[in-house]
Amino acid sequence: MDYDPATDVVVVAYPDLHGYLLPEIKHTITQIVEVIKNYDIKKLLLDSTKTVISVPDEESRYISTSLASGFSLTRLQKVARLQSHSQEVEVRAEQNIEHIQATQKLPFQLRTFNDRGAAMDWLKEGNWPVPSTV
Repeated sequence: MDYDPATDVVVVAYPDLHGYLLPEIKHTITQIVEVIKNYDIKKLLLDSTKTVISVPDEESRYISTSLASGFSLTRLQKVARLQSHSQEVEVRAEQNIEHIQATQKLPFQLRTFNDRGAAMDWLKEGNWPVPSTV
């Protein structure tokens, strides 16, 4: 997790999903949500470019749904997701996103990007320049 207070953007790598890691992943989701709440972060870049998934679809959907539910308890305004380099992972991710959008009312904007620069530009849209002190 990397946070830039100047842009109010936190960058989080989406975890690899392996069965033996699920308890740790659930704990990590709780920690990420707490950091977002405690620092009142408004913008998140979720990097899925290197994510590996070896769990059944139901487990993958559960993790994605848990993450979205946790984010809904924060004041996040924008979530930019970087696509996976793996077509199989990306297909699952898109199915999970469709499921989440059909079953939850997300209080934040969610967009998927294949370019980190474009994702960061979108996240920074509407930022007011921080006044310099004299």
